[in-house]
Order: sequence, then structure tokens, then C-alpha cells
Amino acid sequence: MELLTRAIKGTQDLLPSQSHENQYIESALLEIAGNFGFKEIRTPVFEHTELFTRSVGDTTDVVQKEMYTFEDKGGRSITLRPEGTAGIVRAFLEHGLFNEPLPQKLCYLTSCYRYEKPQAGRLREFHQFGVECLGTVSPAADAEVISLGDQIFAYLGVENLSLEINSIGCPDCRRDYYKALKKYFESKKSELCPTCLDRLDRNPMRILDCKSPVCSKIAADAPIVLDFICQPCKEHFEQVKSYLDTMNITYKENPHIVRGLDYYTRTVFEFVSNEIGAQGTVLGGGRYDGLVEELGGQSTPSLGFAMGLERLLLLMHAQEIPFPQAKGCDVYIISVGEMAYKKAAALAFELRGSGISAQFDVAGRSVKAQMKFADKIGAAYTVVLGEDELKSGKLKLKYMKNGEITETPLESFAEDFMEITIRRSAGELEDMLSGSDIDVKKFFGGIG
Repeated sequence: MELLTRAIKGTQDLLPSQSHENQYIESALLEIAGNFGFKEIRTPVFEHTELFTRSVGDTTDVVQKEMYTFEDKGGRSITLRPEGTAGIVRAFLEHGLFNEPLPQKLCYLTSCYRYEKPQAGRLREFHQFGVECLGTVSPAADAEVISLGDQIFAYLGVENLSLEINSIGCPDCRRDYYKALKKYFESKKSELCPTCLDRLDRNPMRILDCKSPVCSKIAADAPIVLDFICQPCKEHFEQVKSYLDTMNITYKENPHIVRGLDYYTRTVFEFVSNEIGAQGTVLGGGRYDGLVEELGGQSTPSLGFAMGLERLLLLMHAQEIPFPQAKGCDVYIISVGEMAYKKAAALAFELRGSGISAQFDVAGRSVKAQMKFADKIGAAYTVVLGEDELKSGKLKLKYMKNGEITETPLESFAEDFMEITIRRSAGELEDMLSGSDIDVKKFFGGIG
């Protein structure tokens, strides 16, 4: 069979066998961020193009090469979001969140779009979790945001990550740095790629972020920003490190981190892995003290980070970190005959209302086929409902793990099923912990 079409290059389908991993991660991310006081915000998938050219920077690879931009039917230039921060700041201003108590702590789970060469950990449609802390200049906030990332990885069991930090200063102290960079790169002008030649006059700092092997090699010997930052920026960076030391968070200074977006100022940081190939940065962020003002607001020092969920999953799989099992079918009702079929539908509806995952045949299968299907989907229990069961008002519940049968009244099956499963879980846990100091019966309130 020839398919009409396939998924677009750089995108991927998330199948049911995989989605529970994402659900687990996303739930954990929101819960941990919530412990730090961050609340979820959701913004549109597309924005006016000028939002990104103004915030991300028209000399960045994102704007110059990677954005999905189109003209809508009203003749407006629209762009699919290439990153999350700009839209969050736009919403912060548009809805007057600056009038709320500051700092505003916002987090998000979102899809982003960049036209890049697809490879492991880098897709054209990708997903991010991010946090934004708007309205504080304190270095304590920098350390708190970094510590949130550290705690996420600790909770998920991710190991062997390197936290790398740097300060790229403020616009004032960067002027001298730009002059030094320009002078250095002018001497290498004949070797730079066309894109970097364009950046040389407009924003030489962007050359440090070029992915060309030749430009990267040249950039490795360029002047470093830490030699040029002003005293206030230097003191801020020292305070950030002091807070991280107090939290016992290990880090190393990397003077070559500049991040790929123009809005960053002062602190920048990355959590990097060497286990997932070239796309080793799993989480990156920093300060953007001038962005709110750049987009039309009052001066509002802010910071945040974003982490790629595809890269995080890639790393967790590489480290063979176990995921919780996906919720399966608690009970499958095998029905025999028209009356039993309808009763099975009603019984499944009642069970689901009690939070139980219940299924019954909706494909007109034979009894034998229903039994096979229940086994294929891994149903924990099965129950047969036919003419005899309808007459007697009694059901026989089979535990598929060992074939044990429990008889229960049809009328109270939903209520009894809950109790049966709790008792069995308590009993199995007691067997598993036999010989330990834990009083399982007492723990479960005498059940079992």
C-alpha cells in the first residue's frame, strides 16, 4: 500500500507506546516548577514576525536562517514561534502582569519551530519546557532559576551533566568588548563565512555562535567577555556563584558561552551532556534585563531558561533511566449475547466513573477473540458476563497474573472491584516486603 503522504521532514509522531514517557516528564516539570512558585502560562503558536526579529535579534541564526515565516490572508507577516521567551514577555506586557506582585514567575510547555538540518536531538518541530522570572535584578534569582534546573535533573535521575556558567555583561560594558572582537575578526576576515562577514559590522558577538567549523575554530581564540565586563556586572556574577556555592551546586566557568539569542545579558548558563552527540546542551538560559523594555515596557530585569524535551528524553534513554509504567486496562468485561453486551457497556461506564480503567468489546468479537484481546492489551482482570451471570446476579473476576477467581455480586461489582484490587495490592506489597521492618497492614489501615 502506497501512502498518500508522510510526516514532514524534521517532525515526528508521538505514539501511544511513547506518550506516557512525555506525560511523566511534563507532569514532573510542572510540579517541580510549582514548588519554586512558577505558574503555567500558554501563548499562541504564532506571533507577528517583528516580535522575534526585535527580541531574538536580526543577526542571529534563528532569524536569518531558521524561522518559519509566512504572510497570512490579511497581508500580515506571521512567524511560528522559534522559542518561548518572546511570546511570554509579550503576554506579560499585553495583560498588565507587571501590575501584579513581582517577580512574576511563569513556566510553560510549548512546541517551537526552526528550519534546521534534522538530527538526533534536533527537530524542526520540537518541544520545550521553560521558566521566566520577570521583575528582579537580584543574583539570588539567577541562582534560584539555575537550582530549579539542577533539581529537575536530580528528580528525573539524570546524571553526568555539567553546569557551565558565564557572564556576558551589560550593553554598557559590552561596547569595549565589541571593539576588541571586531578588531580580532577583522584580522581573520578572509576566512569567515558570508554570514559572519555580515555580522562583523552589525554584531560581532554573533560570530562566536556560528556553527561553521572554520568560524568556530577562529572564535576559539577570540577575546573573552569576562575580561571586559564592568564592575557591577562582575559583582553580580560573583554573587551568583556565591549563592550556587551555598546551595552546593557544582559548576564551571565557561567564558565561551554566549547563547544564540541577542536578548541575553549578564548571567548565561547551560547544562551540558556528552552522551547525546553534538546536541549536548539539554538546558540553557540566562538574564535578559533589557528585553521587556525593548518590547515596549518599563525597565524590568528578568531571566529564565528553556530545555528541549526531545533532548531530555534522548539523554534519559541513553542513561537507561526507568519510566513509570503506563496505566493499563484494569478490567476487561467479556460479554456473551445481546443483553450481556448492553449490560457490559453500562458496567464499564460505572467503573470508569469510579476512576477504574475498564474496557468491553466494541468490535463484535467472539468470546474467544475477546479473551485474546484482553490478554494482548494486558488487562489485569477479566470478567465474563453472559446469560447465566445475568440470571444469577453473580460474576467471577479472574486475576490474570495467577488465574485466581473471586466471586462478587453483579449489582455491587464496581464497588467490590475497588476493594478487591486494594486488598490484592496490599497483600502483594506485604509479600514483597516480607521480613522488613515496615508494618504493611498498619500502613494500609488494616486492609489485607
